[in-house]
Amino acid sequence: MEENKKRENKVHYGALDGLRTIAAIGIVLMHIAANNDYEISGFVYDNLIGSFGNFVFLFMVISSFGMCCGYYDKIINNKISLTDFYKKRFLKTLPFFSLLVVIDLIISPSLSSLYESFADITLLFGFLPDAGNITVIGVGWFLGIVFVFYLIFPFFCTLIETKRRAWIAFAISLIYNYVCYAYFDVGRTNILYSACFFISGGLIFLYKDEIREKINKHLMLLITWITIIAYYAIGGYAISCLLVSASLLMYAITSIGGGILQNRFTTFFSSISLEVYLSHMVIFRAIEIFHLNTIIGNGWVQYIFTCALVLAGTIVFSYVAQKAIKRVERKALTRDENINNK
Repeated sequence: MEENKKRENKVHYGALDGLRTIAAIGIVLMHIAANNDYEISGFVYDNLIGSFGNFVFLFMVISSFGMCCGYYDKIINNKISLTDFYKKRFLKTLPFFSLLVVIDLIISPSLSSLYESFADITLLFGFLPDAGNITVIGVGWFLGIVFVFYLIFPFFCTLIETKRRAWIAFAISLIYNYVCYAYFDVGRTNILYSACFFISGGLIFLYKDEIREKINKHLMLLITWITIIAYYAIGGYAISCLLVSASLLMYAITSIGGGILQNRFTTFFSSISLEVYLSHMVIFRAIEIFHLNTIIGNGWVQYIFTCALVLAGTIVFSYVAQKAIKRVERKALTRDENINNK
């Protein structure tokens, strides 16, 4: 009875779907701009769209918060098998990513691509010192670092078990972020550089009830806009990316109900947001082969047309591939159950 009550009282942060949607689409728009030589200039194209690549940090904060919502209590209270935990992480990520890796290897076969494909398929390439230089599914560096976070998540939960310990860890992570940049010459593909984003997601999880109950969403929206303006005023430094990402997540927590962040489209898109992120450059390369990215010029109309094509193609590919993979997995599960029942 108590477990059922807990499930009923569990808050669904639907606005997170909107954040994932905005982040994924923003990254797609940025990559299309970066991989074409359109004769477009101005603040919107150069500064606004050009900055959308930093949405990866928002993904990190959301990933940490989401993982804590799903597994923090289970890990801390030893209510989940680590074998089951890691198995679920691999099975959720590996099939779709492996499909992309095989497609990339077929398109551009070489010995170096074979080496990189092996590293990709293990999902352990985030431990490599130069993971950001992997060209087979180059955008996959983000998956690499997130998977490192998955692997150390039990330790992460212990690290933020108390608010005091979490704040100390966060302070150390900020110092590590600076030291990584200033001395070790490593960036966002390194777990220690990006640790402050993951820990901030954990901190926000610890204070989620206070944020939801005591902070007015309109005030939080104002604070979010202030951090966004500050970002463009001082530049895309780690601290400004952290402030924007954290404030966006906190605003999403206070936004319970419908709205621009919570609707049928964001719910659907969020369910394939990672697949869209991982596969959009594969779809873009296919469009590029047929010169559809330059068919009507090199200005705004062409850019918008290319973005629409890539997004439409990526959504269809991600949805169909996701459904096909789940169907195969269900058949395999049914077969295993039949074998075990004999």
